[in-house]
Amino acid sequence: MIDKALNLLAPHHCCGCQKSGRLLCDYCKYNINNEHNFACLACLRPCGASGVCTSCALPYSRAWWVGKRQDGLEKLVDVYKFERVKSASIELADLMAETLPDMPIDVIIVPVPTVASHIRSRGYDHTKLISARLSKKLGLRKVDCLDRLTTDTQHGATARQRLKQAKVAFGVNKKFVKDRVYLLIDDVYTTGSTVHFAAERLKEAGAKDVWVAVIARQAID
Repeated sequence: MIDKALNLLAPHHCCGCQKSGRLLCDYCKYNINNEHNFACLACLRPCGASGVCTSCALPYSRAWWVGKRQDGLEKLVDVYKFERVKSASIELADLMAETLPDMPIDVIIVPVPTVASHIRSRGYDHTKLISARLSKKLGLRKVDCLDRLTTDTQHGATARQRLKQAKVAFGVNKKFVKDRVYLLIDDVYTTGSTVHFAAERLKEAGAKDVWVAVIARQAID
């Protein structure tokens, strides 16, 4: 409601071209969706449509990502996470929905759980909002079966710190259902520690398989 009221007073501008009206205009949305990322999410080596190469030992077997964290996509993610533009969840979820292939109807969507302090600061859980919208668009069930067990924040942490934090960050709760395929949702892939250990906990608990979908992949210089 607050986001809508603010937009009436100060209309959104496209994060890609600054055109007034929407957070992402049709032209910039097309440019993002038109980029095909046939590279391994973990190492960026060329691979097939699975998004996972044969060289990386990962707890998930398939992965998709909308694009590199740059230009309009980076701005869209940043206003959502750091400027409390809640409605950006709609654009981000729609971008992800158009990136993903057709999914079996029994796949379960699970968001990577957010640190409680970030939820309080933003006023919303950013991964849950994206996952809820995605669930409706794809007709898939969303289950919040992962819990955040720690309060550590990864923003600004080194790769070694992120790895250490992520190893103990997640746990599976009683909502988890064994022998199902889980589609793990996160917004940004930086070092890969978060999705790696979240997926690992799901596999350890008895998931049939784990797939990963992220909005933005941090660019490597």
